[in-house]
Amino acid sequence: MRSGEELDGFEGEASSTSMISGASSPYQPTTEPVSQRRGLAGLRCDPDYLRGAFGCLKVAQVILALIAFICIETIMECSPCEGLYFFEFVSCSAFVVTGVLLILFSLNLHMRIPQINWNLTIFGFLATAVYAVNTFLAVQKWRVSIHQQSANDYIRARTESRDVDGRPEIQRLDT
Repeated sequence: MRSGEELDGFEGEASSTSMISGASSPYQPTTEPVSQRRGLAGLRCDPDYLRGAFGCLKVAQVILALIAFICIETIMECSPCEGLYFFEFVSCSAFVVTGVLLILFSLNLHMRIPQINWNLTIFGFLATAVYAVNTFLAVQKWRVSIHQQSANDYIRARTESRDVDGRPEIQRLDT
């Protein structure tokens, strides 16, 4: 237990604090509201976005990309498959990216992250797609050059094997 003097001093501090702040107790809530982070609580679909031009386009893009991906996956055999693989990659990527953007905008999640300029983000995806196409074309060109090199080696080997002067056993059969 504290002595009477200690309690008087302690109460004096408490009462003087409450007198300065104008509150009856030092344990009153602050006058400034504390913002509470809601996280993902309270997510609601924005029907205005989905009914608008951008929302309708995004829904159509997601549906068409999904249909394209399903159609490409039903093919069992192909002879030149490079174009098929590229189409599969594009349709799957379009489905995923557009689906994420549709969810992001329809739930107004882009408003919860104001540090990102979402309009410029679309251009970032376009730039990424252009770089991906460039990389794909460079790999295709590299593969063709390797294939042509191996074909040239094969032709040279076949031509050298037909050289009769270098192979006496073939000369004997001809005579």
